[in-house]
Amino acid sequence: MGGAEYVQQALAGLDPAAGDGVDPALPLYATTFVVVDLETTGGAPDGGGITEIGAVKVRGGEELGVLATLVNPGVPIPPFITVLTGITQAMLVPAPPIEQVLPSFLEFVSDAVLVAHNAPYDVGFLKAACAKHGYRWPNPRVLDTAALARRVLTRDEVPNRKLGTLAAYFRTATQPTHRALADARATVDVLHGLIGRLGGHGVDTIGEAIEFARAVTPTQRRKRHLADGLPRVPGVYIFRAADDRPLYVGTSGDIATRVRSYFTASEKRARISEMLAAAERVEAVECAHSLEAEVRELRLIAAHAPPYNRRSKFPERVVWLKLTEGPYPRLSVVRSLSPGDDAYLGPFGSRRAAELAAAAFHDAVPLRQCTHRLSLRAVTPACALAELGRCAAPCEHRITPEEYDRRAVAPFRTATASDPRVVVDALLARIEALARDQRYEEAAVVRSRLAAVLRATVRMQRLAGLTRIAELAAVRPAARGGWEVALVRHGRLAGAGVSPPGVHPRPTLEAVRATAETVPPGHGPVPRASAEESERILSWLERPETRLLEMSSGWSSPVTGAGRFRGLLSKAESASSHQLSTERP
Repeated sequence: MGGAEYVQQALAGLDPAAGDGVDPALPLYATTFVVVDLETTGGAPDGGGITEIGAVKVRGGEELGVLATLVNPGVPIPPFITVLTGITQAMLVPAPPIEQVLPSFLEFVSDAVLVAHNAPYDVGFLKAACAKHGYRWPNPRVLDTAALARRVLTRDEVPNRKLGTLAAYFRTATQPTHRALADARATVDVLHGLIGRLGGHGVDTIGEAIEFARAVTPTQRRKRHLADGLPRVPGVYIFRAADDRPLYVGTSGDIATRVRSYFTASEKRARISEMLAAAERVEAVECAHSLEAEVRELRLIAAHAPPYNRRSKFPERVVWLKLTEGPYPRLSVVRSLSPGDDAYLGPFGSRRAAELAAAAFHDAVPLRQCTHRLSLRAVTPACALAELGRCAAPCEHRITPEEYDRRAVAPFRTATASDPRVVVDALLARIEALARDQRYEEAAVVRSRLAAVLRATVRMQRLAGLTRIAELAAVRPAARGGWEVALVRHGRLAGAGVSPPGVHPRPTLEAVRATAETVPPGHGPVPRASAEESERILSWLERPETRLLEMSSGWSSPVTGAGRFRGLLSKAESASSHQLSTERP
């Protein structure tokens, strides 16, 4: 076998699905397998080291083709490999190198499921060789007969899962001899013997066989029928309990494929295993495109609070940081905004985050921190902060209302609505001073407060730019042709659709508009949708391929807004023990 010995019979009727696109629902008797075995020099898979390839193509118990060749590894053969396989250096000198063998091998394995005994070893060498020599690995579905034997055969039947042991158990026509073609032929018979045992486990398709070979739990195997009949379209899926209660809500660009993944070995989350045990059916909500699916997922989670969803369950549990009314305003953390509120920051996901931002403002500007209701007539005794010089003591009227507004209130209004530079400069100066005094822990605290303010102002100004627009229409190229259409009103997705390929999206937009949700204006940066929904819409709109069709008003952000401090925010968030750079943008 100095060169490639390649024999292939007619493949009439071969299933057209190829590579990793082989339909997992294909029955085992109709699946084309390429059973492969390699002999190597015994090293790691580094792109070389292969000394022999043997492959047999079979379908329905019939042999369709054979590929066998020695391979010159370009390095000396270790003596123990020669003793094990009988392959000598002299046999490999005239053999082709792996880069000449790969094209024939890759053509041979196309449109088939790859089978090997201890498949990770053989596949690892083949993938490394493709990567080294510039060939695209076709990523076929892989079935490991060793793993399958561990699932099918008990210790009472075979003491181990070595190829020689299994060959003896199944009485294969060819005995493994540590030569590639002989071992591949033995593996073919072992594969057929294992397939004969799968029927008793209710495994009939190639997808089921591959998953059965993995560590799939009994619950996953028992409940995998829940994925049957689901559509392969973008949308939302809902796992429901026996009483129809939603257990878990998710989204995917392909509902059927995503739901099937919950019943595979790749799903190892304990809480999902618990959810699957309680699930009785899966409901699919088809959507026009991925944005609509993401938004519907958020709304369903918010509406039903499924017990196995960890994120986005309670969007109403946000807080705001705002200035109180009356003389000498102070900062207050509140659950909601009222129409009269005009100086605020948020929304924050937790009270702790809001309090961290409040501490930053207290470090930067002389806003009072006491909770007393102050009067312009009566005097209230000052607290310790006034004695320490950290408060202007408006309680004792040491500062006029006008001066307090100029020094404390106006900087907060300006920082949140347009330009946070005054707050940023004050906090950076404090960080510098603390660092000079080697008070690094205190500097780190101030740095975290700076990050909290910048994070919140960037987010709020970004949201406000979108949500003040009464109506915005945008399109994006769809994966299968045509255009994805989104109609957004005050930051809420009011309608969605997909135009047919080759057709202008305008008619689809008009149809979406005719049935779109009516969204009236409201107060604040997220008046009619959750912050998460508006941010998902923003991410979709900001993609390079998205095109804006119509806007009822301009989309803008403050020229001197918080967005220009994004670089500083990144440094503050990523800083650990080193001193924060204080360069001004």
